[in-house]
Amino acid sequence: MASDVDTAPLVGRADQLTMLRSALLGELGPGQTAAVFVSGESGVGKSRLLHEAGARLRDAGAVVLTGSCLDIGDASPLHPVLQALRRFDADLTAAQARTSSAVRGLLGMFAEEPATPDGGTLLERVSRGLSLIAEGRPLVLVLDDLQWVDRSTRQLLLYLLAGLGDLQLSVLAAVRAESLQGAHPLRRVLTELRRLRSVRVLDLAPLDRADTDRLAAAIVGAPLTPEAAEQVWQRSGGNPFVVEELARDLRDGRDGLSDTLREIFLTRVDALPQHAHAVVHAVAAGVEPVEHWLLAEVLALPEQELIEAARAAVAHRLIVSADDGYRLRHRLVAEVLEDELLPAERSALHRRYAEALTRAPAELHQARLAHHWRLAGEPGRALPAAMAAAREAERLHGFAEAHRHWSVALRLASTPAGPPTGPVPGDVDRAALLEHAAETAHQCGEHARALSLLAELAGAEETEPSCAVRIRRARYLAAAGRSAPAEAEYQRVLAAPDCTARERATAAAHLAELLLHLGRYADAGRRAREALELAAKVDGSTTEVVLASSALGFSEAFLEDPDAGLAVVRRALEIAERAGRPEDVACAYLHLAELLTGPLNILEEGVVVARRGAERVAELGLGRTYETRLLAIATNGLFRVGQWAEAEKVVAAALRHRPSGADAVELLLARCRLSVGYGDIEASDRDLEAVATMLAGGGAPRHVLPMLILRAGLAMWQGRHDVARQAVQRGLTESRSDDVVLLATLAWHGLRAEAEALASRTVPVDETALRRLRDAVDRVATKSGTAARPVRYVADGFLALCTAELSRLDGRGDPDAWARSALEWDRRNHPYPAAYSRLRQAEALLARRSRNATAAKLLRRAYEMAQGLGAVPLTSEIRTLAGRARVDLEERAQPAGRSATRGQPASDELALLTAREREVLAAVAEGLTNKEIGQRLFISERTIGVHVSHIFDKLQVRTRVQASAILLRTRGE
Repeated sequence: MASDVDTAPLVGRADQLTMLRSALLGELGPGQTAAVFVSGESGVGKSRLLHEAGARLRDAGAVVLTGSCLDIGDASPLHPVLQALRRFDADLTAAQARTSSAVRGLLGMFAEEPATPDGGTLLERVSRGLSLIAEGRPLVLVLDDLQWVDRSTRQLLLYLLAGLGDLQLSVLAAVRAESLQGAHPLRRVLTELRRLRSVRVLDLAPLDRADTDRLAAAIVGAPLTPEAAEQVWQRSGGNPFVVEELARDLRDGRDGLSDTLREIFLTRVDALPQHAHAVVHAVAAGVEPVEHWLLAEVLALPEQELIEAARAAVAHRLIVSADDGYRLRHRLVAEVLEDELLPAERSALHRRYAEALTRAPAELHQARLAHHWRLAGEPGRALPAAMAAAREAERLHGFAEAHRHWSVALRLASTPAGPPTGPVPGDVDRAALLEHAAETAHQCGEHARALSLLAELAGAEETEPSCAVRIRRARYLAAAGRSAPAEAEYQRVLAAPDCTARERATAAAHLAELLLHLGRYADAGRRAREALELAAKVDGSTTEVVLASSALGFSEAFLEDPDAGLAVVRRALEIAERAGRPEDVACAYLHLAELLTGPLNILEEGVVVARRGAERVAELGLGRTYETRLLAIATNGLFRVGQWAEAEKVVAAALRHRPSGADAVELLLARCRLSVGYGDIEASDRDLEAVATMLAGGGAPRHVLPMLILRAGLAMWQGRHDVARQAVQRGLTESRSDDVVLLATLAWHGLRAEAEALASRTVPVDETALRRLRDAVDRVATKSGTAARPVRYVADGFLALCTAELSRLDGRGDPDAWARSALEWDRRNHPYPAAYSRLRQAEALLARRSRNATAAKLLRRAYEMAQGLGAVPLTSEIRTLAGRARVDLEERAQPAGRSATRGQPASDELALLTAREREVLAAVAEGLTNKEIGQRLFISERTIGVHVSHIFDKLQVRTRVQASAILLRTRGE
């Protein structure tokens, strides 16, 4: 099972190659010997490792002789050594005639002497011959497939490793571990050699998951999809040869198992003793791990015979044994063996498993029992076990597993009964199975599947869908990102005369949550109050209270009183945690994190809450849905405060869940925001296209507007100002949200696109578009004036950007407007718009041919901020302007050794502080308390305490007075 060394890349063996070079050359001197025997299962990469090691040893100056043993026993004595000498001679050039003569002399000697090299004369002549070949250089004998070594070569190796005068000799050999069974003669040789300090045995392990993915991707020519990568890993177990075969099948579009792999594994299984053969078949049919007691029940072998059979299967590297039972080393073995048993044999084997599990005195593993009864052809016995397994998975919040079990139960309930199977229980309610399967599909993120099952349920009733079904449908539609039909369904429930009080409360609460996600905060608040009034009349309405309270608190915080609204959302989380229902807890965390990182602009605490909430909901089994949304919120918060590298890690971790529907949209938008900032055009385009496809059936403004904003931002970096204009104008048309911050962001991008078009002279300014943008800015100013203070605070930052962009369009480029914008964003600790504002301020100053020194300082500061973020397009634009203005961006501050002017200290003691920490320190120096600072900066008192602690640590002070003194000293006050 050696890989094709010409085409398959060597992956994951760097450490082993380093060890081999050190062990075989290292500190060896004349007359010293060393040997490394590489052991491992077939296909693990021994031959490839020997090939690569031989090449590297040759490059290091060693003489390398390479040969392979044959599977013909003693019929061809000394074959690998003779082969090695012939190969070496064939590679010699005419200039190496002396070495070639020595090689041919040694070959002639072997032809003349007896086959068994046990005489002293032969030993001396071999020594002299090899010495002549080596010519004072280290000599390495590389032998592959040593498990087939003949007796003569074994004896010669022992002689050589015993010492050959002044010859520095090393042996590198590979041996298949599964072949060294029983009384194999090489076992005794290796046992003896292991006692020598100069001999090592390297057990070559399969590749780990990361290296398996790398190898497969290298062969396919592109990264594998997560599903394909997982399948290759599970089937191969990291065996490089198997990975290569599977990857080539993927690359070439071949389905099924290749004949090469099938025959190789069948040969290995057929070589097993009879009982070991039965063990492998039984483990392949079982649910891993297969416990020893269960295997004994299934095979009915005496204990000692079973142990010996299992030992043989382990020794042949087909199964592995652990404390919890037996597993196949490669799941591929199960595929290979599937067709080797007759259908009756397979059914009987699964029946024995099911009967053994049923007889077990311990608690039954219902999932395994359902699996074996189903494959034994007993749907009537499998169904109750599948249902029990589904309920157990739900209890443990394993919703994906629960959905699989409910789906199995549905199939079993549809299986026709008849001999020899028992009847399917008649009291199973198919509608109940559909309900469970749909709900667990929704909870594990399979929203399309949930809607399909619900449609089947509604069709089965042959009547108008009930209010309960409509509520379910609305929930699933909302999760799938189809907001408009979801809202319509909730409205139908509230208008239906036959709905119960609980159903009305549920519909109103969910509708309030949906309206909140749509950005219609006033409507959400009204619906939330209605839901709370309805819930007060219904016992056990915790879910409705949590949803409505979260929506109401968010609405109040945005439109009226931020402190009161935040308190309401925090109480909703407390209620949800006490009740313990997973979706209630997740929903409360989601709203709290969104409120903190959004309208309230308490970013540091919001990111902490989002990440803590993500961990909590993952524990509750909602990793694919709510965890991904919470991590998307954390990503956006980290992006805004300039921690892009950390944001990248968070979004990458969330994407491993492979979310769908609205969850996927949130995450893709978060990742695209990073890609646009980094200037990764290809990745940005890919994510935007994916989002557009998912929103093709209609999306909420909270998704559509960010998508259009990102499209505009990307188009501007590409110089496609007309595309940016189209995206923004479409956003103005579709904006039906109360979120003035989102509208302000859209307006800024539109004005920037028009200003860029004017500056580049690529397309003329569109006066109609410009008029709409001015109207949008006026709307933002009017609406934010009546919004809560934190919302006004963030909107004011974007309004400052809009005002400054309008000065570019008016042809005057007001540097003071840009200075005010930079200051606004410094106060908010948002480095990206602050750096952009400084770039434009410098540009305006240079256009007026005034204060060039100030412009240079601004460019250096903007450049430092953009580089720190990794914002490649922004950095490039700063460099371009600096180049035209002949500004050295790398110029450093005045050296400490030179005297500083008054008011300009040579060393800035505050250099270690972030912009936000400097802002907090300035407030501390004014004598404000943490609560007062939090009110000024719209940050929670708890977060201010964290900042103060960081300031103390960085400045190495213990009191607020000491920290304030440093600030005043650096100001020269």
